[in-house]
Amino acid sequence: MNRNLAEKPALIKWRSHEPSRLETFSDAVFAFAVTLIIVALEVPESFHELKKMMHGFFSFAICFLMLFQIWNIQNVFFRRFGLRDNYTLGLNAVLLFTVLFYVYPLKFLFSLLFSSGMEIERSDFPLLMIIYGGGYFVIFFLFYLMYANAASRHKGLDLTESELFHTNTLKISYLLYAIVGIISCVAALVLPVNMAGLSGFVYFLLGPFLGTWHFSRAKKQKLIV
Repeated sequence: MNRNLAEKPALIKWRSHEPSRLETFSDAVFAFAVTLIIVALEVPESFHELKKMMHGFFSFAICFLMLFQIWNIQNVFFRRFGLRDNYTLGLNAVLLFTVLFYVYPLKFLFSLLFSSGMEIERSDFPLLMIIYGGGYFVIFFLFYLMYANAASRHKGLDLTESELFHTNTLKISYLLYAIVGIISCVAALVLPVNMAGLSGFVYFLLGPFLGTWHFSRAKKQKLIV
């Protein structure tokens, strides 16, 4: 996952300023997810154990940052629109479920890359990349659906023309994230087993995809008064 998509607050004003019970519950789920990726639950009893624990620092840091990004996107969405309809509640429930399911594959993948002691058969690596890409796709496709729902309710939310424009911009941005996840899964399927790891480089497509999309939207934005 890449750079945060949250823009200046003025682009879409916040319609919810106090966390609801839904957001409080969501925060608790994300806090539990962070607990699941923690390097160690016990204080090391020797310097050797401390060094061994520190080997997991980079994998923990990356997992933490990715979970923080997902939490931030979800938090900003509810602050911006304050939606409580059943459709949004359902999407949020699936999001939280996916985050919890996503934690261990996420931790395993980055522990495999940055830590010692992790083992995997070469033939299983494509499946690991597919599991990771599948979770990545689901999470960002859910954000796409949440923003699409907000855009469809623009009259009830009293969105200005500019706010609707930025809502639609973010909607497609998250769809691009989801598409990249699917492309990575396909790459892991079609590449030879010993080259399945190259499917991870597909995520670098996000740079040109998002750059092109936001550049085109910036040009259209100038036409909005």
